[in-house]
Amino acid sequence: MIGAYTTVITSAGTAEDVAERIRELPNVTEAHVVAGEFDVIAEIEADDVYDVQKTVSSGIGSLEGVGRARTYVRLD
Repeated sequence: MIGAYTTVITSAGTAEDVAERIRELPNVTEAHVVAGEFDVIAEIEADDVYDVQKTVSSGIGSLEGVGRARTYVRLD
């Protein structure tokens, strides 16, 4: 199992809506609105790295209100 975290910067005023839609995506186990440099942090669990990539690029990246997203693969 591959675990990853994706940080998302959203358009102004859209963080809660974006987090809610991210939670509905396959392989997403959690998504939270946070304060700081990013607006949303999502946790992803998938069978392989390609499933993580698909969740981020086709899922999170395609949502309205999503600006920049960065993904960090968990190593432990």
